[in-house]
Amino acid sequence: MRHINVPNKSNPDHEPSEAIKPSRRRFLQSAAAAAAVTAAPLAHAQQPAATSAPPPPTPNTAAPLMPVKLTINGHAYDMQLEARTTLLDALREYASLTGTKKGCDRGQCGACTVIANGRRINSCLTLAVMHDGDSIVTVEGLANAQTLTLSPIQRAFIDHDAFQCGFCTPGQLCSATALMDEFRAGDASAATADVRYRPPQLSDDEIRERMSGNICRCGAYPNIVAAVKTVAINKA
Repeated sequence: MRHINVPNKSNPDHEPSEAIKPSRRRFLQSAAAAAAVTAAPLAHAQQPAATSAPPPPTPNTAAPLMPVKLTINGHAYDMQLEARTTLLDALREYASLTGTKKGCDRGQCGACTVIANGRRINSCLTLAVMHDGDSIVTVEGLANAQTLTLSPIQRAFIDHDAFQCGFCTPGQLCSATALMDEFRAGDASAATADVRYRPPQLSDDEIRERMSGNICRCGAYPNIVAAVKTVAINKA
């Protein structure tokens, strides 16, 4: 006997009967199975083969260390430094002598001035390996360690209030100390009237010219000149 689907008067939309309505659960199961079959080859391809070689080791990018021997304030230091390490960083970070200040780090302010083999230099502009075997004097080495007394230039800076914040003072002190030795050795400056001869005394212009590489942002220049001049007169 032929089955005829009679519309359900209680269902105005006339939906199909459960006998021919597609199963939602079966549809979702079929879709999930199809997705699994599609993704299986890709997942298998992404898994490393059991016999594949191990990944190459990460290259060591650290710079090699070089031995550097320095005599700092009369004490020997044996350091292992990268070739790119500046003398300033070697003093501060490896010798723990933080009196030498890092100001501009470009050789413009003079805060990092130290004395290397009797010559004042900006320690931020030179590499530590270039001074292997050299004798370095920092601000910590200006005072007499045995008698615990300040150097004449240190005492003069205190007496004349030649500093305010004090950040540039270590470089100022080292520069002024070397200035005295340069003057006694007969070195002329751009302010010297006749560069063939040492000036008879350190005038204010001479001191300002010879200290021009050291910048004081507090503006203590008149007192710095007075301090240097006092020591120069006493040593004349």
